[in-house]
Amino acid sequence: MPSVLIADDAAFMRMMIKNILSEAGYEIVGEAENGQDAVARYRELKPDLTTMDITMPEMDGIAALRAIRGDDPAARVVMCSAMGQQSMVIESIQAGARDFIVKPFQPDRVLEAIQKALA
Repeated sequence: MPSVLIADDAAFMRMMIKNILSEAGYEIVGEAENGQDAVARYRELKPDLTTMDITMPEMDGIAALRAIRGDDPAARVVMCSAMGQQSMVIESIQAGARDFIVKPFQPDRVLEAIQKALA
């Protein structure tokens, strides 16, 4: 099963994604609570896919995405955004994100984005 790293500063949001993906058979190999942590965990774990919250402390999701893609141009990252972050979503797609999911998470949409990103 594909391995997934979940990066979000809210433990509740990490748990929600973790539950959706675990039930679908994905292996959650790690979690990160800010962008710097996400980059370090990515380097350490080399997951098949990373879900990345856009708004996080210390280093935001877009900066973390750029750092991860700088290390590994083939990295598969799906961004998570709140409503009303369209400009940041566009910026993250231009920076190499495969897809994005909007909070509150709908399980079907989350799985669709993950499957698309891994295809």
